[in-house]
Amino acid sequence: MSIFKKVHDRTNTRSVKWDLRETIFQANDVLPMWVADMDFQAPQAVNDALIERAKHGIYGYTVIDDDVRNAIISWISKRHNWDIQGDWLSFSSGVVASLHMAVQAFTEPGDGILIQTPVYTPFYSVIESHDRKVVKNPLQQNDRSYQIDFADFEEKLKTGVKAFILCSPHNPVGRVWTEDELKEMARLCLKHDVIILSDEIHADLIYPGETHTPIASLSDEIAAQTITFMSPSKTFNLAGLQASYIITTDKQKRDLLDNQLNNQGHHMINAMGNTALEAAYQYGEEWLDELRTVLKENKAYVIERLEGETNKLKVTRSEGTYLLWIDCSELGMNSKKLKTFMSRTAGVGLNTGADYGEEGEFFMRMNIACPRETLQVGVERIIKAINNHQ
Repeated sequence: MSIFKKVHDRTNTRSVKWDLRETIFQANDVLPMWVADMDFQAPQAVNDALIERAKHGIYGYTVIDDDVRNAIISWISKRHNWDIQGDWLSFSSGVVASLHMAVQAFTEPGDGILIQTPVYTPFYSVIESHDRKVVKNPLQQNDRSYQIDFADFEEKLKTGVKAFILCSPHNPVGRVWTEDELKEMARLCLKHDVIILSDEIHADLIYPGETHTPIASLSDEIAAQTITFMSPSKTFNLAGLQASYIITTDKQKRDLLDNQLNNQGHHMINAMGNTALEAAYQYGEEWLDELRTVLKENKAYVIERLEGETNKLKVTRSEGTYLLWIDCSELGMNSKKLKTFMSRTAGVGLNTGADYGEEGEFFMRMNIACPRETLQVGVERIIKAINNHQ
């Protein structure tokens, strides 16, 4: 049996996804398909490395040595065709924490920071909790995909925006930006001297046949204007181990960011995260390639069934991530009623689209990173609930 077919009981493991169902959805029988957390075990090589590390039994302060840095360098070169240097790397417990640090390091209270909505919900708090202003460049929905409104993008930059938080690949709409799109965003940011904070945590989770391009890899000039945030946490389901890294080619910017990380105590990775990161990047490639195929098949299955067996749902066509963005507007419900309908009537826990911005009012986000057996149950519950509702 493929490791991606096995159903695991995750209850009573202190899982946010499974053990907080009562808190999040007010029901313990909800099938959780929301937070970006896969129901697959990490690669066996990662588990073996963690077990071997645990046998030592001492978990003191842990150095990030050249072996770890070289694992990252090799991975980025092989998977994303970008040759980076070890001294460009900084480390922290997570991408969101790093974004908080970057906002404080490179902007001032009152500054505008651009985001492309609907977008990953922590982007709002990353900006607003530090008294910066959210400036929106709403993505334009075209049939079942999304495009960038570049005219609006530049108009917003002209208002005095200091930073742009790029979500690449985009969460929740699943776009993997083309080189042309990335080049135009970068060109405009250079023109108006706007620093690019590029969240690329989903970089590895693209469907077979698609290509993710790190925006900083496009040119030295763009790289100098960009801070790139990456992690193996989404790729290999390691979020609980809290290990991420930042790539900054410009030394002055890197020093500013490192000072902020050090001042806030966010410049280290814990012993197990360190071990898992190295093992995942050294030995996880075959596992990842199989996962990407599984996710592509899962996406096709959801589209075929939800669109074929109801006339109420439209699944946004995506090139990456394991998160589907589903247009539920034909159901005629607002976001609050949608969440209740899905969780109470259908018995499936999804993310409410409005949490990603007002542009997501009639959408829900579905996590399809689970065995087909689990996915089938969730899809059939939704279909039954919609058809009964009609």
